[in-house]
Formats: sequence, C-alpha cells, structure tokens
Amino acid sequence: MIEWLMDVLIDTVKDTLELVPFLFVTYLAMEALEHSTEGKSEQLIRKAGAWGPLVGGLLGALPQCGFSTMAGTLYAGRLVTAGTLVAVILSTSDELIPIFIARQAMPSQLLGIIVTKVIIGVAVGFAADAVLRALHRTGDGHPHIQELCERAHCHCGDVDEDDPLEVTGELSASSNGHVHHAHAHGHHGRGARWLHILRSAAIHTLEVTGFIFVIGFVFGFGIEFVGQDTIGGIFSAYPTMATIIAALIGLIPNCGASVAIAELYLDGTLATGPMLAGLLVSGGMGLLVLYRTNADVRQNVIITVFIFVVGVLMGMLATAMGLTFA
Repeated sequence: MIEWLMDVLIDTVKDTLELVPFLFVTYLAMEALEHSTEGKSEQLIRKAGAWGPLVGGLLGALPQCGFSTMAGTLYAGRLVTAGTLVAVILSTSDELIPIFIARQAMPSQLLGIIVTKVIIGVAVGFAADAVLRALHRTGDGHPHIQELCERAHCHCGDVDEDDPLEVTGELSASSNGHVHHAHAHGHHGRGARWLHILRSAAIHTLEVTGFIFVIGFVFGFGIEFVGQDTIGGIFSAYPTMATIIAALIGLIPNCGASVAIAELYLDGTLATGPMLAGLLVSGGMGLLVLYRTNADVRQNVIITVFIFVVGVLMGMLATAMGLTFA
C-alpha cells in the first residue's frame, strides 16, 4: 500500500513540475496585460449602458484575473446591470487558459470553449436585462456608491460627493472584495511595477501549482483504486449527474474549481457537456465578491442560482447536441 501511494506521489510531483514553467510564463503575460489595461476595462463596462452584456462578455474572456471581481463590485454599486454581471461571470475563463496552455492542448480546442462561453454569456446577459426591464425590476437607475463605500469602509467620502463620476471612476475590487482606488498603483515606478508583476505571477503560479498537485494526487489515487475507465463510465452513463456535479464544483469560489474541471476534461474523464457546465459557472471570485459587497442577500442568491441553472442547462444541451471541441 505504501509503495503504491509513493508511486502515485512521485508521478504527481513529476507531472506537476513539468507544468510550472508554462504556468509562470502564462501568468506573467496575463499580469502584464492586466496592468497595461488597468482602469480602462472598468470604464468600458461602466460606460457601455445597454450594451453592457456584450462588452462584459467580451472582456470577461480575456486572460485576466480581476474582471469577475470588478463586475461584482460595480453591480453592487449599481454601475452595471445584472445582465452585465451575468455575462462577465459566464464568460470568465478563470484558470482555463493557463491550464490548457500548460497541458499543451490544441489552440482550436481552447478557442472553441472560450468563444462558446462568450456567446452564451452575452446572449444570457441580454436576455436577463430584457426580462428585468419588462418586469420593471432594474432598480432606481441611480448609482449606490455611498452605500457600497460604507460597507467596504473605503472612505470614499473623502472624494467630492457632488461628482459621482469622480468617485465611480476610481472604484475597483480587490480579490477579497474590498473596494480600493485604482489610481493608487500609478505612483509606482516602472521597476516597482515589473517587480509587482513578477511577484503576482509567481504567487499565482504557486497557488495553481498547489491545486494541480492536490487534485492530481487525489485523481491519481482514484484512478489507481477505481480505474479511469470505471470513473469515465459512470459519468458517461449518468451525464445529467455529471453535469450537475461539475456545475456544483464550478460554484466553489476558488481557482481550484476551474483547475479540477479543466484537468478532468483534458484527461478524458469529463465529457464536453459537464465540462462546459462547470466552466460556465466557474467565474473565479466574482460571486464571492458579490456577496461581500452587495447587501441584498436574496438578490445574490437569485443571481447564483440563475447562473447555476444556466450552466447546467447549457451543459445538458451540449451533451444532447453531441458538441465537441477539437
């Protein structure tokens, strides 16, 4: 038994270490892109108006870490619509891109998944906004910046309250849901900026490497104990159950969720439908930030359930259609 576990452990360590260089380079590029577009994406989404779901869906597909958290905060301040928030979360790739690049998957396969998520996110976002308008449930049409700042204790009152655009133009979200001022990063020199980029890329790489190791070890143990054919056979025999389980995993507000789903899909254990359901629901930390910043818990629960149902239905539809990404 000990020898068996050691074999699984050694294989897991070897497979994980092989991915580290690819992960680091990918995260380095993602961090550089995020810093170069800092603030611009937020302004695009805020100013998109009725086209918010389209802009949010397209931006959510970019390989950055903060779009879903940003959308959660902007929605809490009623600066974007519910449809825009939904579009961003459904289209957000989270750890999909780094994992696929690290595993050297086919580019066409990765592109197909991203495009499908964007199309679904944009369509569902527009539909959600249309239904809310028809039901007259779009809110009072005014920003709720003051309430947002009071909950986040960010002292936005220090800014001129007579100019809401001045306040909203500076708001963004950190990974834990706290609101901060985006201009705070602008005072660093170029050297400090790149040091921050390298540090962030290294931290992301270590975090995801840890998840890959844990998931790989557990999955490797399961394969040795049960057998990959048996596990794959169960998911194939019960596609509805597999789709619901994958979507539930996707709801976990942690990058480990999308890592697990991507790994299981690339290993051939998870079919296209369940994979799509899990990755649609897996919007990074977006929902967690929504619960942190938006005071209306009932509203947060409705949005969460709605996203979960959309993910499951789209996954089942993909299975019924025999959709594949080659």
